[in-house]
Amino acid sequence: MARPLPSQGKEVMVGSKGVIKRDEFVRIITKALYSLGYEKSGAVLEEESGITLHSPTVNLFRRQVLDGNWDSAVVTLNNVGLLDENIVKSAAFLILEQKFLELLRNDDVMGAIRTLQSEITPLGVNKKRVHELSGCIISSPSHVLLGFSKLGIESSNSRLKLLEELQKVLPPNVMVPERRLENLVEQALTVQREACYFHNSIDGLSLYTDHHCGKDQLPSRTLQVLRAHRDEVWFLQFSNSGKYLASASNDKSTIIWKVDEDGELFLKHTLIGHDKPVMMVAWSPDDRQLLTCGMEEVIRCWDVESGECLHVYEKW
Repeated sequence: MARPLPSQGKEVMVGSKGVIKRDEFVRIITKALYSLGYEKSGAVLEEESGITLHSPTVNLFRRQVLDGNWDSAVVTLNNVGLLDENIVKSAAFLILEQKFLELLRNDDVMGAIRTLQSEITPLGVNKKRVHELSGCIISSPSHVLLGFSKLGIESSNSRLKLLEELQKVLPPNVMVPERRLENLVEQALTVQREACYFHNSIDGLSLYTDHHCGKDQLPSRTLQVLRAHRDEVWFLQFSNSGKYLASASNDKSTIIWKVDEDGELFLKHTLIGHDKPVMMVAWSPDDRQLLTCGMEEVIRCWDVESGECLHVYEKW
């Protein structure tokens, strides 16, 4: 395995612009490796870089949470070195809430009551939630599990979900947030796409090169000219499925065009009924009906298949 040269790996900042902190960069890569299931690779990166993902205290804390050693986890939480007491209380609340719910799930009602009265309530946080937890004690077990299924207490992954919630509360320098590297990459790709003046691609963006759409990718050749209206066309809209195109005109008509499999359009219906120019149209979600709006007059609802006017909505 390649080892860094003596002159390498010592910089505090990395990258051509010197704005990326090396230890943070390594940690989020390590976190990504573990999240992707590359346990050995993550461990090797920690060893080779000398930068651990979490401190020994945090690793102990995580293990205690996953093992359900709630009391020990609360003690360790206070030894992590958090300066904000509100953060400590919020994290402790999440841990003790999970303890409470698991006690209820295991039919240890008295244990749950003791936890609520002597551990959760004295924290003095999230009083509304405390009242909800109190209500669980007098509810039937099935009602409790149904009401709190969103927490995943019936799942073997409930404690993993608890860790994810704790990561949202604790500072990122204590516990690296889940999927942080993925979020950063997605942000970068989004910025590239939004900065692309001629964006015209439905393909996924590549990580290998910066995204760029050239003018040559824009449609520039006329494929078909639709000639049926007798005056200006004021509005166009494809159906949700893309199988139809509706055109509204100053000639007081609306035309429904059918899109063939090869992309060619054919006239399906000419909708006549408005006394004034048609300003716009709107498709129903299932594309079975079409609304047409005349200028300062009625709205008509049409059946797309038959071309029949189903209803006329008068002005108030």
